[in-house]
Amino acid sequence: MGKVLSIVSQKGGVGKTTTAVNLAAAFARRGLKTLLVDVDPQGSVRYGIGLRKGADTRGFADYMRGARTLREVILPTAMPWLRVMLVGTVTDGADHSDYQSHVAASDLLPRMLQAASERCDIVVVDTPPGLGPITRRVLLSSDRVIVPLQAEPLALQTTPQILRSIQDVVKSNPGLTLDGILLTMFEAGNPSCERTVTYVREHLPGGMVFDVVIPRSTALAEAFAAGQPAVVREPADAASQAYVNLATLLADRLTRPAE
Repeated sequence: MGKVLSIVSQKGGVGKTTTAVNLAAAFARRGLKTLLVDVDPQGSVRYGIGLRKGADTRGFADYMRGARTLREVILPTAMPWLRVMLVGTVTDGADHSDYQSHVAASDLLPRMLQAASERCDIVVVDTPPGLGPITRRVLLSSDRVIVPLQAEPLALQTTPQILRSIQDVVKSNPGLTLDGILLTMFEAGNPSCERTVTYVREHLPGGMVFDVVIPRSTALAEAFAAGQPAVVREPADAASQAYVNLATLLADRLTRPAE
């Protein structure tokens, strides 16, 4: 049985999708059978995952409304051990309220994640920003969760909110484990970044914040624009190496036999 790892954040623009894409790719490069699932109606995963040429945008939303079978929405990528389920054609519309309501009311998402975890080593889920009904639904069906947090002062305001929300979900899903808070977009020598990182590490419980920090990197943005995970396109980049190191740590945790 594989594990479901959710990537959640209180707000957008903190590296949530970049983290989901690069961790999934790094897991796959280690030979772990990985499925990356996008349930965020913004649908950003499709731009950075490296889909094979000619792949269409069918995905989870189309499966949920009965327009596609599950087999049809699990797409191959250029990496042998990595498959992806996009969010689907819901991204074509401006109003996502029906999609959100359907996900919240249906048991299809948890059933799909359960089935995926039975066939994969790791299922990585990219969720919408915030902790609305879709993200909560995902967390109720997850084994682990990571919170990317941009190394900026605003993080100090959003951190308590997201931690309280995860604690609330744990009441209904006691098997959910917070793997850690991942500091992203860190600029060494930037006083604001340095102060934020210091404050977060000093005021959160030991072990809650990953030692691995993702530095700000143009290679991440360029890889995303080129439609490839940075860990594949620019493996020597410092940010890519940080994601690989994080994947190594997580792979050990997620694949370790239960005691």
